[in-house]
Amino acid sequence: MSKNNIVIREIRQEDNAQIESVIREVFIEYKLPLVGTAYADKETPKMFESYAKENEVYYVVTINDVVEGGGGLKPLAKNEDDVCEIQKMYFSSRLRGKGFGKALFFKCLEKAKALGFKQSYLETIPELKEAIHIYQSHGFKHLKGPLGDTGHYNCGVWMIKDL
Repeated sequence: MSKNNIVIREIRQEDNAQIESVIREVFIEYKLPLVGTAYADKETPKMFESYAKENEVYYVVTINDVVEGGGGLKPLAKNEDDVCEIQKMYFSSRLRGKGFGKALFFKCLEKAKALGFKQSYLETIPELKEAIHIYQSHGFKHLKGPLGDTGHYNCGVWMIKDL
């Protein structure tokens, strides 16, 4: 897989079905809970529309124009205006381990700063150890409980970072 074929860009409406498929595949692959997580979110089938406001963004990673992953950010629901949440960052097995997750993660953090957010929050599931390691190694600190109101009651890891 040549890096020349891989692009990180903002989501388009025609990407909805592909990113939904990637997200759902990861949950099945890792045997993650399907309720109380992004798997059951009403946003998941319509990611383009779900990240359409001015202070929100969702990026996809494509290989030869096929969506193989994505991640985004938006203000943390029912919380301070200056806290964003990094959301729905999932990658197909074809993309994992090649550095593109980290690249997208940094792109999201830079965008959060550019949008004026002061902190970045995220939730994840303990089984996603690789992701947790990346978050920890880049300054995210564990919290004892969730912030805001994401509706993801099956996520047991909550983290935050000053931007």
